[in-house]
Parts: sequence; C-alpha cells; structure tokens
Amino acid sequence: TVESKDQLTIEPHPDEVDDVCWVTKQKLLAMFDDKSLLFSPWFRIIAHRWMLSKDGWWDDLAATMTTHRHCDYATIHEFDPPAEHMGGQGAATALFSPITPTQNAVAKQGAYGKIKTHTESKLSQLARLDEVCSAATLLYIQPLKSNLHHAHIKSTFNKDDLAFCDEILCKVSRSFAAVIRQLPPTLLVDVLIFYLVLRALDTIEDDMTAFPDNKTKIDHLLSFHKTALMDPTWSMDGVGEGHEKLLLQQFPKCHSVYAALSQQSRRVIADISHRMATGMAEFVGKDLGQGTLDITQYNRYCHFVAGLVGEGLSRLFAVSGLESPSMAKELHLSDQMGLFLQKTNIIRDYLEDYVDGRAFWPQSVWNKYSTSGDLGYFANQSDPLAQTKSLHCLNELVTDALSLVPDCLAYLAKLRCTEVFRFCAIPQVMAIATLDKCFNNPNVFTGVVKIRKGLSCQLILHTNDAQGVHAAFRHFANSIASKINPNDPNADATLKACDAILEITAEQHSRATKQKRTGLLMGTAAAAAAVAATSSRSSSKNLIPSLALSATAFIGSFWVTHTFQRLVVKGSSSGSLYSPVLRPAAKLMTECQNGDGALEQAQ
Repeated sequence: TVESKDQLTIEPHPDEVDDVCWVTKQKLLAMFDDKSLLFSPWFRIIAHRWMLSKDGWWDDLAATMTTHRHCDYATIHEFDPPAEHMGGQGAATALFSPITPTQNAVAKQGAYGKIKTHTESKLSQLARLDEVCSAATLLYIQPLKSNLHHAHIKSTFNKDDLAFCDEILCKVSRSFAAVIRQLPPTLLVDVLIFYLVLRALDTIEDDMTAFPDNKTKIDHLLSFHKTALMDPTWSMDGVGEGHEKLLLQQFPKCHSVYAALSQQSRRVIADISHRMATGMAEFVGKDLGQGTLDITQYNRYCHFVAGLVGEGLSRLFAVSGLESPSMAKELHLSDQMGLFLQKTNIIRDYLEDYVDGRAFWPQSVWNKYSTSGDLGYFANQSDPLAQTKSLHCLNELVTDALSLVPDCLAYLAKLRCTEVFRFCAIPQVMAIATLDKCFNNPNVFTGVVKIRKGLSCQLILHTNDAQGVHAAFRHFANSIASKINPNDPNADATLKACDAILEITAEQHSRATKQKRTGLLMGTAAAAAAVAATSSRSSSKNLIPSLALSATAFIGSFWVTHTFQRLVVKGSSSGSLYSPVLRPAAKLMTECQNGDGALEQAQ
C-alpha cells in the first residue's frame, strides 16, 4: 500500500486499457451501471463477487493488503461470462450455470422452461381426491363462464381481430385468460387489451439480445405509447420468442380492438403504458445480475411493473361503472395488490432470474446470508450451511410479501361486482398458496416450485366471496406458521405477519363455522321429523320394527352430526382448508337440505 496516490505512476498498455481513474466504492458501482463504459466481464464478476461484496476486499482493505485473510489458493472458481460476452452473439448456453433444457425452452423468453420444475408425482396428485373432484368440476361441470360471445362484444369489435387477441392471450397466459373471460361484457375486452398491451411492452423489456444497445431498447420503450397505441400499422419483428414474438408481429390486430374501446379506457391504458415504460427504462441500464440494491429499489421495480397494473385495473373498473368511481383513487391499495403478486413471482423465480442475468432479490437482504457475496451462493444446496442460509433469506422475503396481505384484503372488501371480485381475488389466493409452497422450501433454489393444478382448481371454485377468500388466506397463513423454524432469525416477524392475517380473517371464519353448525342442527332436526312421520304412518303390526329402524336412523344421524361438528372444529383449529374426511358428510348434509350435490367448504 502507499500513503498517497501521487506516489504511483500508472502506464497501462494502450491495447489493454482505455482509461484509468481513481474511484470510491460507490463511484465504481455507478460506473458499472453506465453502459457507455466498457469493463472486462471478468473484472465485473470478480468485483461483484469478492471485491465489492459485504466484508469483501474493499471493506477490509487493510487485511486484504497486509494479510492472507482473503487469499484462497485451494479453490478453483468456475463461472460463465455475462450473456453479452458469450459466443454465438449471446446465444451460446452457459457452461457452469445449472441449466436443464426442456422441450418447452423455445416457447418463452430467457431462462423460462430451461430450469427444472418441481412437481409432485401423478400418483400423489391423484391421491388427493378432493382436488381431483375440483379439477373435474371446473373442467366439465362448473367451468368459468366466458362472456366473450356476448352481443355487446360482437357488435363492437372486429370478429377476426378479437379472436386473435383471445387466442394469443391463452398462449401467453392461460391463468389470466380464464379470469378475464368471466368479466362482464362491458369490461372484459378493456382488460384483455390492457393485459396484451402490457405483455407486449414487457416482451420488449425482457429481450436481452434483440437490440444493439440499451439506448435503442430504451427508445422503443419510451415511445411505445405513441408508436404501438397511435399507429394502427405498428409492429415489431425479431423481439421476444414464441408466442410473445407473435404478439408483437401481429400487434395491428390488437390495435384494431384497442381503437374500438371507449376513450376513457384508451386513456387509462395509454397512461399506464407510458408510466410503466418509463419505469422499465430506468432499470434497463442497471446491472441486475446480482439483484436490486435494496428494499427501496425492489419495491420501486415492483411498482413499475405490477403496482401500476393494479392502478390501471382500478381505473378501468371505475370507468366501466361496475365499481364505484372512488376505486380510481385507491392508489395505495391498488399498488399493494400488484406488489403482492409481483413479489411472489420474484421469490418463486429465483433461479430462473439468476440464470437469466436479471435478478431482483434485494442485495440488502441476501447479502446478510450469502457468505460468498454472490446471489448464486444459494443454488449450492449440497452445502449444509448454504442451504440453511438460503432458507433464512427466502423466509425473510416471504415475510416481506406477507406484510402486504392486509392491504390486499382491504382492497377486495371494497369491490361490489362479483365478477370483478373473482377476477381480483383468484390471483391473490394463488399467490398466498405459492408463498406457502415456497416458504422454507429448498427446492426454490434448484428449480421452480408450483402449486398443484388440482389445488388451483379447488381455489378457483371456492373464490366466490369474502368468506371463501378469507378461508384460503387463513388456511395458508396457518400452514406457513406451522413451518416456522424457531432458529430462523425471521421467525418472530413471520409469525407476526401470519397472526395479522389470522386476525383479519377471524370474523369470516367465525361466521362460516356458525353457518355450518346451524346447517348440521337443521339436518338433525330433519332426521327427528322423519322418525315422527315414520312412526305415525306405521301400522300396529309394523310399529315395533319401524320404531327400531327410525331410532337407529336418528341415533346414526346424531352421531354423524356430532362427529362432523367435532371434525369441523378440529380441522379449523389445525388450519385445514378442505378436509377430505369431511367431504362425504358435508355432501350428505347439503344434499339433504338443498336437494343438490354442491360441496361445502369445510373451513
């Protein structure tokens, strides 16, 4: 080391180094974000992994220069260059990153489809008879009703162009297609086009290889609301992959439908598109290989790509007349709805995003747990310490997402249209189920975890009102709480977040329990009435056998009712959402009272 930089004379070889300057740690980080500056890819990786990481070379400079504390002469570190430096103009696959190609790899952008998906075996899924029944019910008996062929829609929009929009929607997002189609006719197409417009914008942002430089991509993003939404002939080729690429190529068909929307709806869609593109452009120039910098930047990114979607939807609900005009002013709650969904996706997609070179887990969180100073540290699940640290990091992010639930439930409570409620509630219920699946789950770091399709169908069927939504949130909050490790540094915070959800859902839970008990008592009374009727109709010859049979039926009915009540209380206290044990009794009681076979929720 030297006391002053003036004591050094630096004469770099002009073929190797363009320029030299003295920088602070923060200045170097800012220079990395400046894409006009060209750094060696190896220097970037070494700097982020060892030099600039927490307790790294820079933070411990005296020990770095005067001791062997940071010297490692035994380990050979293998890593891939950034995507832009790979062979084949960035198209070559990574050598050391844990990528497992699949048949679906070409259908989506980036690392989607190239990472292992953790699913339960078919036998395990089929063994869950209640979920199998839900899937069959949703597919064949009680599917979500589509309003796409309503007379109002047919008379307003071009048939062929609308058919393309509906078809491409199913291709780029099957999960959203079903809930969008069940919206009222006066709102359905507005939301459908809103989604496709934002999906097109997102495709431009996500493509890491189509543009010669970041400035070109930023220019396309910032002009999107003028080009794509004002020019009926605008399209884009060579951007995105699979169905997203087709969406951009055939965008004039989307514009045709967009142009037929009301002026108010077009204004909302254009405004949100512009503001979202501005936010996306802000992050295009940032090096996200190691995630966002901190929680503030993490929240800011989620606001731009999802919170604004929530605001736009609230405004569309209001201008449609289906919801109160005041919904357009619920900016905070709308933002929280979007953040809850986006944070859930970011948590689940850890490995995909890391492999893709655009990660979003905040460094201020994961640096507390990564001993190597690299976000990829958590993928090494063969190391017991790394596995423990990775779960602590994961659980902190899940807890952060759970803190948004009270605002999400508050937003849903303000909705008055049943179809709008279902449209908003179903993704939220799926998100809390996904967080439950991710919580304390090491599979997050070796692939993508997803909830069972049968469970998804079950949740869709029961997400009809506040009672069903609260039951689901209550169940998954209980499930997460039951998996908390007392040695986890986030245990108290996670338990507090779960308790907040349980407190909010307590009233609906109590009401549901009372309704079920009332129904059971009515079933017992009906059995007693049957005894009396049988006795009065019996002749003296058959009196004793009839009374014996009726008494047996009465006692059996009382036993079933009493046992069912005990199971309901037991299942409720343990957080059981839909207990298979209770289903036959629930179905029997419902059929006796209503004359149909509708299944009740057990919670």
